[in-house]
Amino acid sequence: MHAFRRAVEARDESAVEALLAEDVVFTSPVAFKPYPGKPITAAILRGAMRVFTDFRYVREINDAGGHDHALVFEAQVDGKDVTGCDFIHVDDDGKIDSFMVMVRPLSGAEALAAAMGAQFDRISAEAAAASQSA
Repeated sequence: MHAFRRAVEARDESAVEALLAEDVVFTSPVAFKPYPGKPITAAILRGAMRVFTDFRYVREINDAGGHDHALVFEAQVDGKDVTGCDFIHVDDDGKIDSFMVMVRPLSGAEALAAAMGAQFDRISAEAAAASQSA
């Protein structure tokens, strides 16, 4: 099982953050531009942990080289069922340097966009605080 999956399933925010490379790029299922950097990516992932309920990984796909992983999940956001996938790439040091999320159906993606939008002031503040202390 991928270390990221273990950390998320344990809801261990520190372990999740420790797995991120400093130059990680997060690509959201509901935002046009990617978010570069560990502080914002960690804050977004903490926000996602707050808005997803009944979150569970249901399938894990790994490449033979060990750098690319797909973690299929099911969850709810504001009562809407969501199925999604975390596409993760790890660098040669084993740190996540690319993290892309896709979700379906559209009603679930819309619920996720609204829920994360409501979190975004907190997410931005957390990322700014982390950037200042780094």
